[in-house]
Amino acid sequence: DGKLYDAYVIYPKNHTSEANFVEYFVYQIMPDILENKCGYKLCIYGRDIYPGEDAASAIEKRMQKSRRLIILLTHQLINSKEDAYDQHIALYNALIQNDTKVILLEMEKIGTYGKLQESLRFIIKQQGTIKWKEEHTVHPQSPNSRFWKQVRYHMPLTCWPS
Repeated sequence: DGKLYDAYVIYPKNHTSEANFVEYFVYQIMPDILENKCGYKLCIYGRDIYPGEDAASAIEKRMQKSRRLIILLTHQLINSKEDAYDQHIALYNALIQNDTKVILLEMEKIGTYGKLQESLRFIIKQQGTIKWKEEHTVHPQSPNSRFWKQVRYHMPLTCWPS
């Protein structure tokens, strides 16, 4: 299908203390589970977009070369005053062009979705979110946990670990 990545990962990029776990999750836990243990190829901003590249066009190209979009929902992402460019492009591709499936990972209890963009609320209403719970942090590296099984269910087919 001409795609290089199984998923493009969208996460809040502001560096606050709350973001420490999210960054650890994006750069350590996700690649360990989805790439090393399940054989997927992720595109992660800051790891797969190179210094000197025009960020906006690099983001668009990488998303077009991805089969899925994974958005990590956090209070930081929701309350961010400046909407992330990658989030805009992702939602445009998913809703308007209808060519990319979105996987929403609720990384912390969001509560009401009232502050979310209308497009995100629409996707949540259509398919819901996969919720990360605190108990997952005890053994986050188990690809057979309920959380990772749900994520893999929404990912493109590949060889799954037994």
